[in-house]
Amino acid sequence: MALITWNEKDHGTKVGFADDEHKVLFDLLNTLYDKAISGAERADIGKALDALIACVVDHFAHEEKEMQAKSYGGYARHKEEHDKLVAICAGLQTKFHAGEADVTDEVGQMVKGWLDSHIPAYDMLYADALNS
Repeated sequence: MALITWNEKDHGTKVGFADDEHKVLFDLLNTLYDKAISGAERADIGKALDALIACVVDHFAHEEKEMQAKSYGGYARHKEEHDKLVAICAGLQTKFHAGEADVTDEVGQMVKGWLDSHIPAYDMLYADALNS
């Protein structure tokens, strides 16, 4: 069962690349979550974790590049939010690969909650600027 499902009402930014990349992120999060809660091999969970984090980093870089190109006024605050999540993810990734942490339901719920709040509160605000 999917942890998070993209839908236009809750997650649509009206910015094509962002919506497309968010859908991929949701799929990767769902894959990681399913592996983690079903007791998949640690190596498989690690690969799914690495894929999700790499996609998050690439997506954030793409969003930030587009915001800068359009001189989006909310860029600095938006980037701060990105940087906070990347730091959390990098810490989890390091600890996971060192055998000091696991991907749990709580981790999945945290990322889901972040996406459910970040997209409407931050990403939807850049639509006019990025579509101009």
